[in-house]
Amino acid sequence: MSGDAQGDTGPVIVQALAPSELTDPAIRAELKKASVWLGLIAAMALVIVLIQPLLIIFAGLVFAAMLDGGVRLLGRVLKIGRGFRLLIIVLLVVAFLLGTFYLMGVQLTDQFAQLQATVIAQVGRVTGWLNGKGIMLGASDVNGMLHQAAGQVGKLTSWVGSALGVLTTAVFILVLGLFFAMEPRIYERGLVWMVPSDSRAEFAVTTKRMGSTLRRLLAGRLVGMAAEGVLTGIALATGGVPMALVLGIIAGIMAFVPNIGAFVTGALMIAVGFSAGPHTGLWALVTWAIVQSFDGYVVVPIVARRTVDLPPALTLSMQILASALFGILGLMLADPMTALIKVALERRSERQGDIEADR
Repeated sequence: MSGDAQGDTGPVIVQALAPSELTDPAIRAELKKASVWLGLIAAMALVIVLIQPLLIIFAGLVFAAMLDGGVRLLGRVLKIGRGFRLLIIVLLVVAFLLGTFYLMGVQLTDQFAQLQATVIAQVGRVTGWLNGKGIMLGASDVNGMLHQAAGQVGKLTSWVGSALGVLTTAVFILVLGLFFAMEPRIYERGLVWMVPSDSRAEFAVTTKRMGSTLRRLLAGRLVGMAAEGVLTGIALATGGVPMALVLGIIAGIMAFVPNIGAFVTGALMIAVGFSAGPHTGLWALVTWAIVQSFDGYVVVPIVARRTVDLPPALTLSMQILASALFGILGLMLADPMTALIKVALERRSERQGDIEADR
């Protein structure tokens, strides 16, 4: 009786195989392969779902590269600690932004409002003229097309559609970039640690080249933005084009996105110029053509010698794809993404060449 009681309370061990247990080696090997593919599919789905936060993180890395470039440049002049150099760069940027908005804030606000009204009026005139010539569809059809296009754009950029969303995104990018720039070695070591040990050396070389390429690319972009903005503002003001200050600022900002930014800037300049008269419109048109030619044939080639050589067709294609997939933030980050992909592919090609040479 005691033995039966002891048997009831003891563990029950079954020697037979479970129904879910697989003993065939071939089936186990196939399941391992299937699990790898399922893991890749899950990773791709996760990236698609989290693409917007990933873009914000990448934008923070781009901003950190800009700060790091300034810190390195300042280090050639001031032999002080990295933290103090970064503090100087941040203070200079903040002082510039605050000073610009303080000195020209009211004027910029008025000019932006005037620019919006002028562009809307000019678009209405062009549309009416085209309708009168029978070239364009009726006003109701045009409005329907515009509303439909606006709806599609709203779907692509709904996550930054409100002012609060834009402000929050900008704050996240700035804060992330500042943290990355404060102690880049910590994040670099952590990123390398996540790579398999036999690939860490190659990964470290690739990321180092990516960082150097990104800094050179952004330095070139900043030089081009400053040159185009200043030249545009001075030339438009000389010709008496209204809102020259705000148009110069827009030209400098849009220079960060080459190709597409130039067309947007030109359309705004020409619309505002012709609103003040034909002669002023022609001056704005000639100014845009001269500034773009100077930027394309003088500034860009000089900067390109020390930065990334990206083919224009490839750059424009990536901008179109990125803007269609990710909205305005994708458009602004298209060039850095293209440059980093180019560096990774070039390094892979070099590695393959070294392997074949060793054989």
